[in-house]
Amino acid sequence: MKLSLIVPCYNEEGNVEKFFNEVNRVFETKVEDYEFVFVNDGSTDKTYQKLKYIHSELNSKNNVQVLTFSRNFGKESAIYAGLTKAKGDLVCLIDADLQQRPEVVLEMLDVLNSDEDFDCVTAYQEKRKENAAISFVKSSFYKFINKISDVDFVNGASDFRLMKRPMVDAILQMSEFHRFSKGIFSYVGFNTQYIPYTVAERESGESKWGVRKLIKYALEGIFAFSTMPLKISTFIGLFASFVSIIYLGVVVIQKIFWGIDVPGYATIVALMLLIGGLVLFCLGIIGEYLSKMYVQVKNRPIYILKEHLDDKEDR
Repeated sequence: MKLSLIVPCYNEEGNVEKFFNEVNRVFETKVEDYEFVFVNDGSTDKTYQKLKYIHSELNSKNNVQVLTFSRNFGKESAIYAGLTKAKGDLVCLIDADLQQRPEVVLEMLDVLNSDEDFDCVTAYQEKRKENAAISFVKSSFYKFINKISDVDFVNGASDFRLMKRPMVDAILQMSEFHRFSKGIFSYVGFNTQYIPYTVAERESGESKWGVRKLIKYALEGIFAFSTMPLKISTFIGLFASFVSIIYLGVVVIQKIFWGIDVPGYATIVALMLLIGGLVLFCLGIIGEYLSKMYVQVKNRPIYILKEHLDDKEDR
C-alpha cells in the first residue's frame, strides 16, 4: 500500500531538506512505496526555494509533491490541502521540524497492521517538553472542551497521526472554512488507537505556537464544536434579570415600609454598568457564532493554490 506523508511548512527553510533526507534514510528498507506532500503555507523565508530544490534535484524516486499557497492560510488549511492531493492508501500528518520522528511513523504502521479493525493511529505526548504557561493552557482547554462538547478530545493527542483512506475521505467531506482538525478527527469517528511518543528537539527555527496563538486556537475549537457558550449567555441574561428584579424589589420595600430613600446615583450607575457589561458579553458570544456563519456562507475557498509541483502524470 502507498503511504502519503503530508508535511505542512511555514518558514521551515532550515528543516525541510533534513526532514526529507531523514525520512528516506529511515524508510529505506522499511517502506516500499511512499510519497511526500509538502505544503508551503505562504512562507516568508527560503522554504519555497528549498522545496523546489528537493523536487527538482533530490527527487530521485519521483515521489515529491510541493503545494504552494498564494499567502499564509494557516496549518489547518495546509492539512486540508495535503489531504486533497495525497494519493496514498495510508496518509500520515507530520511536521517538518523533525520533532515528530519518522521512526514513530514506522511504529504507527506496525500498530495499524497488527489489527485490521484500526482505522487510525494517533501519537500523543507522554511527557510534554513545554513551559508551564503553554502546558497549563493546553490542559485547561482539554478539560473544558470535553465537558461542553459532544465529541471526545484526548489530552495530548496531536495532529501526528496515520489514517486509512476511508477516514481521509470522511474528513474531506467536512469542508467548513473554520477548521479545527482535532475536533474533525474525533467527529468523523473511526477506530483510533493511541500510542505515546517523545517529542524530539527542533532541528532548526522556533516554534510557531505561543500562548496567545494557542488561546486563539482553543477558542476556535470551542466555537466550532460546542454551542454551550450560547447557553451560557442565556443563563447570564437570566441571572442579570434576576439580580435587577431583586434589587428593585428591595428598593421598593425599603421605601414603602421603612421610608428609606432610594440609594444614590452611584449605586444605580454601578448596577447599570454591571447589567450592561453582561449584555455586551452575551452579544459578543452571539457575534462570534454569527461572524463564523457570515464567513462560511460566502463560500470562499479554504486555500488558494499558487503552484503545484508534481511529476506524476496520473494525478
